[in-house]
Amino acid sequence: MEPLKVCELFAGVGGFRLGLENTGSFKIVWSNQWEPSTKTQHASMVYEARFGSENHSNSNIEDVPTSEIPDHDILVGGFPCQDYSVATSLKNSKGLIGKKGVLWWSIHRILSEKENKPKYLLFENVDRLLKSPSSQRGRDFAVMLKSLNDLGYAVEWRVINAADYGMPQRRRRVFFLGYHKSTSVYEKLIHKDPKEWLLETGTMASSFPVKQKGGINSFVLEHDLVSLSKQFNLGKGLSPFYNSGVCFDDEVHTLSTLPDYHGTQVRLSDILENQQPNSEFYIPEEDIPKWEYLKGSKKEIRKTKEGFAYHYSEGSMVFPDALNQPSRTIITGEGGKSPSRFKHVVQTSSGLRRLTPVELERLNLFPDNHTQLEGISNTKRAFFMGNALVVGVVEKLGNALFQKIKALEKQFQN
Repeated sequence: MEPLKVCELFAGVGGFRLGLENTGSFKIVWSNQWEPSTKTQHASMVYEARFGSENHSNSNIEDVPTSEIPDHDILVGGFPCQDYSVATSLKNSKGLIGKKGVLWWSIHRILSEKENKPKYLLFENVDRLLKSPSSQRGRDFAVMLKSLNDLGYAVEWRVINAADYGMPQRRRRVFFLGYHKSTSVYEKLIHKDPKEWLLETGTMASSFPVKQKGGINSFVLEHDLVSLSKQFNLGKGLSPFYNSGVCFDDEVHTLSTLPDYHGTQVRLSDILENQQPNSEFYIPEEDIPKWEYLKGSKKEIRKTKEGFAYHYSEGSMVFPDALNQPSRTIITGEGGKSPSRFKHVVQTSSGLRRLTPVELERLNLFPDNHTQLEGISNTKRAFFMGNALVVGVVEKLGNALFQKIKALEKQFQN
């Protein structure tokens, strides 16, 4: 079977590309990375330095005509977390669209306008997508599922914490796979018992095994997109979406699952560099009390800008970070010398220090120095890793998808 042709949107520094290319079964034919409100496009610069500028676009995806995007088998991307409500009806035959600047609707537009639609989709987002916004828990995800069903795709999703499957970082993200109705995987999914697909035979179950926790919740996404956007779960508390699920023909089947992994575990200590890093990463003795205060528990009176007093409290964090387990999640503010509650600090024989860019890359399973480039600061490199995904998760999903397609195509041919 030929490698699948991939279009990579919101490419960042290329996490999806690395994961898929590591399998040997995917070929990127077009990519796009554009950072709004940024004069120097640092992430795109790194992407081009690593993969070349051919077939790479550094333009706002909203302004890129669909005709300029080559046909592809699979569309992938980690799109921004925004408000995905449906805002308006277009006055032409293309139906519905959301607010300008909300990049989910750029994905929707490409899928709507492509005559040869991609057969498969692989998207990633923060797990709060399943329960946002707070006024209508789950509405945003419902809008996405409904819009993909309307375009002819069945969808399966899973919240995956990389550390639950042996990887070195606790990073919880929702991944969802789409299968077009023209594919054998779609046919297989819609005729399978949803619970069996989610726990045993589905693409995600084969790459990230789980066991059941609680019963299955099934419901129908009613109405058109505008009605769904306005009324889904209105006035109710919890989101109806659990951490695993499938959706086809507007029917949702969702289940709470637990990871079922018994392999080795990479720990924070395993990814530390052997050589001593530059002095800039070490915490000066006089700064340690500031770090201890920020990492410690607090119960204090604080004031707003307007002068109103309020009670503030938060629990303590482990300081320095535990070396004998996976790391905490990297965030975009990881870089820089200033003391912070959320930056990682490790104890070494030479003293307390922050993590280096290479160590942050390793926590996301990127190659060493992937983000190293002239003009790119260490703080910016840390920012990239706070925005990135864990390459190993994409690699495992990509491999499972390719094997599933290959097996089913062989089966259907026979």
